[in-house]
Amino acid sequence: MDAEALIRARYGALPFAPVEIPPALAALLDRRVTRRYRPDAVPDALLDTVLAGAQSAPAKSDLQQYSILVTRDPAKIAAIADAIGTMPWIKEAPVLLVFCGDIRRGRQVCAIHGRAHANDSVDTFLNASVDAALAMGFGIMAADAAGLGTCPISYVRNHLDLVSRLFGLPEGVFPVAGLTLGFPAARNEVSPRLPPSVVVHRETYDDSGLAASLPGYDALRPPGKPRYPEVHGPTPEGCTWSENSARQLSVPERPNLRAWLASKGINLD
Repeated sequence: MDAEALIRARYGALPFAPVEIPPALAALLDRRVTRRYRPDAVPDALLDTVLAGAQSAPAKSDLQQYSILVTRDPAKIAAIADAIGTMPWIKEAPVLLVFCGDIRRGRQVCAIHGRAHANDSVDTFLNASVDAALAMGFGIMAADAAGLGTCPISYVRNHLDLVSRLFGLPEGVFPVAGLTLGFPAARNEVSPRLPPSVVVHRETYDDSGLAASLPGYDALRPPGKPRYPEVHGPTPEGCTWSENSARQLSVPERPNLRAWLASKGINLD
């Protein structure tokens, strides 16, 4: 694919002159979310290979502190979709994955070797969360390469008790995000990203250009459905990306997460 076209699609501009792009990188730059799925089942061998791609992700100290829950059960998928209520494409997907941080496995390994597990802290929670997120990212790339589509679902964390019950999660295991998986009926357009000048900091952090960059970036995105209209009021014409971000970030979300994690034996001190 044309390198300049890929960069323009991703940023709405050409912030740098790209080098020649190999096919694997071109596919990554062209990544897009899938919210419409064909009813075709994903063959077991293909799914297992995509999961092997997810497990190819790097992991902190090679501890691999994550687990991947897999369900093809329409009733389980529907229960999660119905609880979320705003993402009908979840029910369309033939497979739902839930990537979890897994501290339990390390505790068991310590017990097997007769050692006390002393690494129970917020750092352990962060390491397990990052391991799960990296595995999900690699799983997304593997799925794309295999001709499948995906859509991350952070909203599984709004329904922790439900997910825990459906999958029988023991102490030390917590959901990080879900991922719908299946053959695409259609893919969304490429989603423009913030300009590199805002995200990439060379040698020292400098966000002095953020405010000036937002109007141009907002113009690249179609008006979005207003977030939290019950708190901030309705906006029939829709909201810009930055306004919607401010709306969302000004409302506390998942306030019970810490207590739920503690109930699962996860220490955040």
